[in-house]
Amino acid sequence: MPKVPDGFHVVRAHIRRNPKPRSAKRMSGWVVAGLLAAVWLWGQVFGFGEATTSTPPAHPQPTASTAATR
Repeated sequence: MPKVPDGFHVVRAHIRRNPKPRSAKRMSGWVVAGLLAAVWLWGQVFGFGEATTSTPPAHPQPTASTAATR
């Protein structure tokens, strides 16, 4: 059997590269899509801080104290 170089190991008579340690586990595309769908669904059901009791717009008062007559 040939000598295995550094950074490799033998698995069933095949030479394989050693796995590299990952600093942080990556999120798959399905996990990202699921999170976005959950946020969208949360916004559809509960809303994003929309106030249901809003004050009606104030009616402007006329500036003249007497009505205009012709």
